[in-house]
Amino acid sequence: MQYRRVPKNGDSLSALGFGAMRLPTKRGRIDEEKTTRLIRNAIDNGVNYIDTAFPYHGGESEKILGRVLKDGYRERVRIATKLPPWNVQSREDMDKILSIQLKRLQTDHIDYYLLHSLNGDIWKKLLDLGVLNFLEEAKKAGNIINIGFSFHGDRKAFYEIIDAYDWIFCQIQYNFLDEENQAGTEGLRYASSKNIAVIVMEPLRGGMLAQNLPKEVTRIYHESGTNRTAAEWAFSWVLNHPEVTVVLSGMNDERHLSENLAMSEIAVPGFFTTQDLETIEKVKTVYKRLMKVPCTGCSYCMPCPFGVNIPQCFYFYNQYHMLGNKMITRGFYGMQLMGGMGTSANASLCRQCGKCMSACPQAINIPDEMKKVAKTMDNWITAFVLIIAKRMFSSKVIDED
Repeated sequence: MQYRRVPKNGDSLSALGFGAMRLPTKRGRIDEEKTTRLIRNAIDNGVNYIDTAFPYHGGESEKILGRVLKDGYRERVRIATKLPPWNVQSREDMDKILSIQLKRLQTDHIDYYLLHSLNGDIWKKLLDLGVLNFLEEAKKAGNIINIGFSFHGDRKAFYEIIDAYDWIFCQIQYNFLDEENQAGTEGLRYASSKNIAVIVMEPLRGGMLAQNLPKEVTRIYHESGTNRTAAEWAFSWVLNHPEVTVVLSGMNDERHLSENLAMSEIAVPGFFTTQDLETIEKVKTVYKRLMKVPCTGCSYCMPCPFGVNIPQCFYFYNQYHMLGNKMITRGFYGMQLMGGMGTSANASLCRQCGKCMSACPQAINIPDEMKKVAKTMDNWITAFVLIIAKRMFSSKVIDED
């Protein structure tokens, strides 16, 4: 495992961090047996940074992690979790939430504690409620060790927050499609210049850069002559930056873990050749041409009061425009979102209330985009494909029985 140093405290953190937002599930709940095996395997192979948060998996992520890290595993890792601004209405709420998190995680301290999903408005709200006093008191009491924040705002707000406090670390969304979005490359370098460790989230942009690739992207990678999967290309591109301390990966099977462990050993700063960088530029051009909505699938916009599965609607909408077989995409959209497998959650259910917009880290105009999704996907063509898909799935079930 490759390790990188946190400038202000000297900690040596694994270049690969385990993100606990997308843990393996079974029948809608976290598969605890598989999660335990996966996380402990990661730790046994050198991963020493695990990132979770108060709302992940409906609050279950922290609880599961507390159990996973028994039997001596807690002492081998640094735990990172976050204060959720949307649950904070007073200074007292901060203490209550931290107390709950310590109990859930079955620990007496959080190694790396973040203010979650900051932007300019959220930062101002927390400042007005006394968040810096809370952080200092919690640190003095030994309940938190290192103080940082995760960020989903514009660059102006990022600079303001960076300069407002003596942060140990920050967490930003960064991948080869987000060099100019949010903090971006400029923000990454600015934080590094202040000796602030940078943790990177969404290196695969919610999985978009690793699976179901456009044919043109697959061709570009193949013609590069370099034997890497798409995930390895995207993951190692981030690790190629010397300013990055840890790259988080939401691994939910052993194959993901094995692949990321291998890349985190060899993808040191300067790992990419000039030809590699040129390959990424070609791939980036294709994605920017094809992608309609910059959604990462973080689900902060959920739940929708009218039942729309917003991330899934955008996922299939993007897939529809990026993949070659549009009918297959329509089939999956119909089965998963238009009632093919139960409750409907399709784009046409949107009532333009706008509640989702304030929660979106990407500042997507969700109601406007949802109209476009509905126009493209919620029509007679998809309804017809859904009829065929239902018959196919029914036949498959009969055959398996």
